[in-house]
Amino acid sequence: MSGATPAALGYQMPPEWRRHSATWLAWPKNPITWPDCVSAVEETFVAIVAALAPHETVDLLVDDGAMEQNVRGQLSRVPSKENVVYHRIRTVDSWIRDYGPNFLVSKDGKLAYNDWIFNAWGNKYEDLKEDNSIPARLQDWLHIPRFEPGIVLEGGSIDVDGAGVCMATEQCLHNSNRNPHLGRKEIEHYLKEFLGVEKILWLGDGVAGDDTDGHIDDVARFVSATTIVCATEEDPGDPNYRLLRENYQRLQRATNVSGTAYYIVPLPMPAIVMGDQQRLPASYCNFYIANGVVLVPMFGHANDVGAIHIFEKLFPDRSIIGIDCQALLWGMGAIHCVTQQQPWALVEKGMQPAAIR
Repeated sequence: MSGATPAALGYQMPPEWRRHSATWLAWPKNPITWPDCVSAVEETFVAIVAALAPHETVDLLVDDGAMEQNVRGQLSRVPSKENVVYHRIRTVDSWIRDYGPNFLVSKDGKLAYNDWIFNAWGNKYEDLKEDNSIPARLQDWLHIPRFEPGIVLEGGSIDVDGAGVCMATEQCLHNSNRNPHLGRKEIEHYLKEFLGVEKILWLGDGVAGDDTDGHIDDVARFVSATTIVCATEEDPGDPNYRLLRENYQRLQRATNVSGTAYYIVPLPMPAIVMGDQQRLPASYCNFYIANGVVLVPMFGHANDVGAIHIFEKLFPDRSIIGIDCQALLWGMGAIHCVTQQQPWALVEKGMQPAAIR
C-alpha cells in the first residue's frame, strides 16, 4: 500500500440503498458456467433489466457489435429500454459484482472506484481470471480516479452500513487462497483505508455449496444503518443450521461505531437446491437494492412468498420484485452477484484516468 488511500482523501463506499446513477451488468453467455441453460439465464437478465431500467441507467457490457444487436432484440420489449447503455467490452463471465469496479463517493460528492485483484475466488477457475482487467478497461469511459489496493477481494464478500461499518466473513477474507501474506489486522486496515469504514463486523462461515468460500451476500446484509437481515435455517439436519445460527448469534452481539446494537431480522432459507451432484448456494440474502425497487431471488420454494413479505416490511418505500433465479443459480450465484451499483455523485468528468496505487 503506497500513496494516498481513499479514506485519506475523504472517499467511502456508500450503502446500496443510497441513490444510484446506474447499475452495471455483463450479459451472460458462458456455457460452462450455465450448462444447457444460457437461454434461460438470458431471460433472467431480461427480467432484471426490465425491473431496473424504469428507475436508473443500466450500463451493460457486451462482447461486440453482434452480441449488442442480439441483446437489443431481446430487450426490445423492456420498458424504458432507452435507459440501457451498451459498452462493447469483452468479458469471460457475468459476475461483475466480484470483478467489477467498487464505487466510492467523496465527502464533496465526487466519484471514484477501487480496482481490487480478482483471482477467481481463490484460483478456482483459471479462465475467469481474465475478468480481473475489467475495472481498468472501464476507466477510459468513466474518467474518474481508480484506486488499486493491491490485494485480492471480491465485491460480494463485503457489505457496508454507510455509517462506518463493513461486514464480512472470516471464511472468505481470512482464506489462505486470497491473501495468505496478510493477517486479520492487516486485512482490516485495507478495508478501512479503501472503503472508508471504521469498524469490521466479522461473521464466521458462509452457506453450504458456496464456491466463493463464504461471501457475505448469501449470509447477512445491511438493509439500513440500523438493521441487518440474516439467513437462518430451521432444519437441524441441514448443514446450514449450525453455521447460520452461529452467525445470527454474532449479529445479536454486534454493535455499530457508536456501540449501539443492530436490529436483526431473520430471513428463512429456501429448501436445498441441487445442481449436478452438488448443492447450490440458494439464499434470499442475494437480493439487490436499486432506485425505487428491491429485486429478490426466487427459487420455486414455499418460502419465496414469506421472503417477499419480509422485504415489503423492510422497504415500504420501494417495490419488491421477485426474480426467478433457478437457472441463474446453476452458475453458483444470484441477483446480487451479477449486479454492481454505481452511486449517484457529482461526477467530475475529464479527470486524468490514471490509477492511484
